[in-house]
Amino acid sequence: MTGPGPTSQRPQESAPTPPSSPAVQRANRMSAANMIRSLAPLVLICLLIVAWVSFRQSAVEPVRGIDPTSTVQLAAARASYPLVVPTALPDGYQPTSARTDAGQAEAGDPVTLEIGYLTPAEEFAGFVVSDDARVDAVTGVLGGAEEEGTVDLDGETWTRGTTQRGETALWREADGVTVLVTGSAVDDELETVAAGVEPYTG
Repeated sequence: MTGPGPTSQRPQESAPTPPSSPAVQRANRMSAANMIRSLAPLVLICLLIVAWVSFRQSAVEPVRGIDPTSTVQLAAARASYPLVVPTALPDGYQPTSARTDAGQAEAGDPVTLEIGYLTPAEEFAGFVVSDDARVDAVTGVLGGAEEEGTVDLDGETWTRGTTQRGETALWREADGVTVLVTGSAVDDELETVAAGVEPYTG
């Protein structure tokens, strides 16, 4: 008698995996690498914008003030006339340039002094004093300027005019010396500089 033999078993077939939904497929594609690749162009654009703004800001150099004292002293020492300069100007008038030809002048030679100011409104006001009516600092402004009357400033009478550049100019002449104030600043600021002109006392 034979005993029961081993029961033959057929391997069970695994159930087919259902297809993933579109949402799952999209989630699988959103790996870290894909996210980096997607963000890279945006990051690059942001960096370019920041670099461009930084470049533009660095290209605009701030105006630096100077001390015109040594230049004024040299002009006063060489000039054959009593030098005058703007004195005790209100806060906000910052000297930014000063030059004179006195360094090359000999006894009796003409001497010109120029000082440039940044005004409170961040405009330019230029001061010139010279006993040379032909110097460019004078002729370049008054040549072709249209006179428009006079104005009294701190007891001094100044001629008012408009230059060929359309800027206001204030000037006065005495004993062959021309004193001139002009620039892109508004009239009130130019008048403030002119009213502050006094003899230099060292």
